[in-house]
Amino acid sequence: MSEITQTLLAAKKAKGLSFADLEAVVGRDEVWLAALFYRQASASEAEAQKLVDALGLGYEWVAELTAFSVKGLGPVVPTDPLIYRFYEIMQVYGMPMKEIIHEKFGDGIMSAIDFTLDIEKEVDPKGDRVKVIMNGKFLPYKKW
Repeated sequence: MSEITQTLLAAKKAKGLSFADLEAVVGRDEVWLAALFYRQASASEAEAQKLVDALGLGYEWVAELTAFSVKGLGPVVPTDPLIYRFYEIMQVYGMPMKEIIHEKFGDGIMSAIDFTLDIEKEVDPKGDRVKVIMNGKFLPYKKW
């Protein structure tokens, strides 16, 4: 984990804030804000200023939060158990998902740029459920 991420998470914890709390302050989704903390997204200057004010960080952090993001998880096979489960899901269901998407939309991909991600908690008497909603624009492959 980068030093930037560690500092942001420590400031969030020190203030007793959740990502949902920061969503209300910044006006961006909690998942996007978490991505920002992990350098997977970059903020506008206004968004960064709201965030550093909420976290009690100095103005120099605006530059860090508005810098171009760094995408990717790192190692090919993730070692964190929760992240690995998503990798495992793609190993088991990736090709079936691809086939169904192609049947419904044609030859193309789901955008990770024009994309939203929501994570919800579903209370269940047999054990709470994690609901992950991925919503990406379909981009057909073009012919030339």
